[in-house]
Amino acid sequence: MSPSPLALAHQAARERLAQAAGRAAVRLWRQTDPQDIRGSWLPLLARLLVVVSGAQLAAAESTEPWLTRLLGDEDEERPDADRLNPQMLAGVSGEGLPLADVLAAPMWSAFRMVTAGAPIAQAMARGQALIDIVARTAVADAGRAADQVGMVTRPSVTAYIRVTESGACSRCLILAGKEYGTSTGFLRHPRCQCGMEPVTRDHRPTAQDPRTLVDTMSDAQRRRTFGEAGAKALAEGADLGLLVNARRGMATATVFGRKVLSTTEGTTSRGIAGKRLQNLQKAGGRYRVSRTPRLMPEEIFRLADDRAHAVRLLRQHAYIF
Repeated sequence: MSPSPLALAHQAARERLAQAAGRAAVRLWRQTDPQDIRGSWLPLLARLLVVVSGAQLAAAESTEPWLTRLLGDEDEERPDADRLNPQMLAGVSGEGLPLADVLAAPMWSAFRMVTAGAPIAQAMARGQALIDIVARTAVADAGRAADQVGMVTRPSVTAYIRVTESGACSRCLILAGKEYGTSTGFLRHPRCQCGMEPVTRDHRPTAQDPRTLVDTMSDAQRRRTFGEAGAKALAEGADLGLLVNARRGMATATVFGRKVLSTTEGTTSRGIAGKRLQNLQKAGGRYRVSRTPRLMPEEIFRLADDRAHAVRLLRQHAYIF
């Protein structure tokens, strides 16, 4: 069976959360005054921050129950200290930026377009499209990060298989069913809804076949996914792997012009991460802030020497209790 019904249901539930966050973001954006983009958006941003961070938390909190149903009690002896801390994945983007800053990006984009002389209607449409992408991506990234953290903390999980739907983009379709080590960062793009399913000795889902997924697509879906020329080439027997460059436009969260992917969220003297990372200093605010960068899960997986090292880093950076 490929993938398991539980994996598909988990992915679908997370996609619904992301879509709901996107719809809420668009509704709020439409309340923005085009004549005062910045002044009218900032109060709406505060409301949207609550919605999106709440959806992120819900997505992350679904991980542990899902893995327990999927894998059973085979890891029941796992220490409670190695349990996922979902709250640490809410309020921050997949790139480690404060969520409020990311949700403000559409405002600045629209503002810059208007300043540059673009029609207001065009600027507002661009902002609306961007806020939808940002909100959905933030929720999906939080959920995938939680899934990967949850899998890494389970010794029985040796790898994960990418779960992709037939309606996915060409870059994702070509990766369908590929197996990765638990510490390998998840390749994704903005608004990507792909998920993952763990692999253990007793739970080995059959990998999806990209070509089979393409064969289940309608002609319209193929044209939308691959373009007219690409769909025609596939119909004529073109090799899917040669047609699509799987990695173009995709990146793990560690590839954004940074040597270390980190976040400042939770690094004050009152935050869990700040207390664990220590090395606190006064940073001009009310609380002291850790000078030690708080790594994002993707960066931890990239840097860790082995599973035990990854678990130690996840605990140190407050992603598990």
